[in-house]
Amino acid sequence: MEALAARNRSPTHPADVRFMTMMIPHHAQAVLFAGWAESHRARPAVRVFTARMVVAQRDEIETMRSWLRDRDRPVPAAEFVRGAHGDHELMPGMLTEARLYELDAARGDDYDRLFLTYMIVHHEGAIAMVDELFASNGGAQDPFIFKLASDISADQTIEIERMRAMLDNHQQDARAP
Repeated sequence: MEALAARNRSPTHPADVRFMTMMIPHHAQAVLFAGWAESHRARPAVRVFTARMVVAQRDEIETMRSWLRDRDRPVPAAEFVRGAHGDHELMPGMLTEARLYELDAARGDDYDRLFLTYMIVHHEGAIAMVDELFASNGGAQDPFIFKLASDISADQTIEIERMRAMLDNHQQDARAP
């Protein structure tokens, strides 16, 4: 218990706080549009992929929220609210309201193609946010932050490769007679 109290009293680097604060709505947006896979009639492979991604990112959101709460920092909402995101569209990889609308209107193969295309860009944005944290002077020196950011980068890099393969398969299927 004393170790937790000491950790909460230790100074936090502004880059760490910014990363955690901004990654929550970034993940929340991904959870939102990945969560549409079933209702938007995605292929089974896309549904399985999105289900796994939603679980992982929800867990990371709660981890980041707890980290901020433990340090008496403002804690962003765990859910992404469309139309109420302010500067979030300025974050790397975030979908604009127009792209969210386009994706929400898509069904079946169109949803799959748009989802994979947009989620690749979204994940690349998260990796750029990790790179920005690592490039900051003094950020990610806390072992917990370093590990979480490294895990996010590694997981999303692997997921990008999976999504590119699924997108390639989708395009090959579309060309088949």
